[in-house]
Amino acid sequence: MQRNLALIILFIPGLIAAFGIKLMRDTLFNEFYPIFIYGSIQFIVGLILFAGGLVFLGGFIIYRDRKKRNQERKTQS
Repeated sequence: MQRNLALIILFIPGLIAAFGIKLMRDTLFNEFYPIFIYGSIQFIVGLILFAGGLVFLGGFIIYRDRKKRNQERKTQS
């Protein structure tokens, strides 16, 4: 159950980052969404979404790695 929850938690920021990449790509190919007034705004929103998703995934992985490393040190002592 916990692994499924962790997978869902990682899947959502991955989708957000993928949508951010799509927004940036669409801006470069002159395909604009009507909710954005200018193409530069669409690109910046895509960049923010991509960076936010990437930072969340990276932070999650670093947190798990540090937690695992601390548990290994405690068992070795």
